[in-house]
Amino acid sequence: MKKSVFLLLIAAVSALGGLLFGYDTGVINGAQYYLTEHFQLSDALKGWVVGSALLGCFVGAIVAGPLSIKIGRKWSLIISALLFTLSAYGSGLPEIFPQSVSMLVFFRILGGLGIGVASMNAPMYIAEIAPSNIRGRMVTYYQLAIVIGFFVVFLATYYIGNNLTVAENIEFGWRRMFWSELIPSGLFLILLFFVPKSPRWLALKGKDKEALIVLEQINDAEVASKEMLQIKKSLNQNNDGIKVSYFTKAILIIIAIGTALSMLQQFTGINAVLYYGADIFEKALGFGKEDVLAQQILLAFVNLVFTFVAMFTVDKFGRKPLLYIGSIGMIIGFLLLGVTLQQESVGMLSLIGVLVFIASFALSMGPVVWVLLSEMFPNKIRSVAMSVAVAAQWAANYVVSQSFPMVMGSETNNSAPWNGSLPYFIFIAFILIIVYVTYKFIPETKGKSLEEIEGFWE
Repeated sequence: MKKSVFLLLIAAVSALGGLLFGYDTGVINGAQYYLTEHFQLSDALKGWVVGSALLGCFVGAIVAGPLSIKIGRKWSLIISALLFTLSAYGSGLPEIFPQSVSMLVFFRILGGLGIGVASMNAPMYIAEIAPSNIRGRMVTYYQLAIVIGFFVVFLATYYIGNNLTVAENIEFGWRRMFWSELIPSGLFLILLFFVPKSPRWLALKGKDKEALIVLEQINDAEVASKEMLQIKKSLNQNNDGIKVSYFTKAILIIIAIGTALSMLQQFTGINAVLYYGADIFEKALGFGKEDVLAQQILLAFVNLVFTFVAMFTVDKFGRKPLLYIGSIGMIIGFLLLGVTLQQESVGMLSLIGVLVFIASFALSMGPVVWVLLSEMFPNKIRSVAMSVAVAAQWAANYVVSQSFPMVMGSETNNSAPWNGSLPYFIFIAFILIIVYVTYKFIPETKGKSLEEIEGFWE
């Protein structure tokens, strides 16, 4: 097998963790309307059912760091695949389980644990195994897989829901939507047994020969040897046998920058749009219930197309230019939506605003944040630092998912002068912060080896 094909297959398999991330996130979007009717959920309880998985994501991301150090990236992903599979089966509440919201939330949290572990380990694994000249594109496969997951699940839920009556969907259609996840989760679990371990994790564990063998599977022998020397130099540099202190000023600054960027990805409002897209289309944009799932497919399609654009430009243009371009686009998109809501002239321009926002996010903060997080941290602290950054991202995601429906339903938001637009102007303020943070603190990492990137922080 050609080295390039082997590398592509490795990236594709590990990126399935992203597909399940997108699928698991998207399936609740398709099912939540019918769930709400089935269990007669209040706005706050609906927020809890939707957002409960994010608590699992938060915990999963925290334990992912120590787990990744202990058993490696590969076995951490296998554990996440098992969690995905259990969650997919249990969330449909088969008859052997109590038919309660609490049981549903338990399995949603279980799936969240899987997402948390995978969301840290998958992009990190890809970054640690990919050559520097194509690393950005390879890591964006993870984000591509996320949006493919969204797209596929919207098709699946549309197909399931469209072939049943509303009453049937409320009774059992939502169960089938959850169970459809068993197919990708089972595939992910099986294929993971055929990928190699991360060469940088092997080097961290002193298994230099095994690390070199993996590097030679994806690089020419000369390049592999050179990269192995860089890895060893990075690990040995200033290593006097004392454990790394994560509370030194230099390391805290690096972790703080990565954590801020990670959290800001969520404060763009992306998951408010994705989790509650059905509500936005129905309430804010005036679409009927019968049109909601079709509109979601359009949203997911735009997300998918512009993620491809990012994938083929991130190593050409660089990380920072995409963040600037995407931020401007996200602001324009939310301004179109916000102003039309304020003026009570909701229509096609509002829909265009939503799609412009999605396209701009898919071009920038979606894939680029994962690329930067997977490559910006030094080898010796990468697992723990990325664990902190990703856990903070899930905490931010939880805050947004819990607060968005309450802000949307508030009297302030639904009266003049906001008329339903308040959340989108709040998101615009955070996007402006992204522009500042990118300019002030984010290094350009295009074309640099992981070891060379460490030099930016010295």
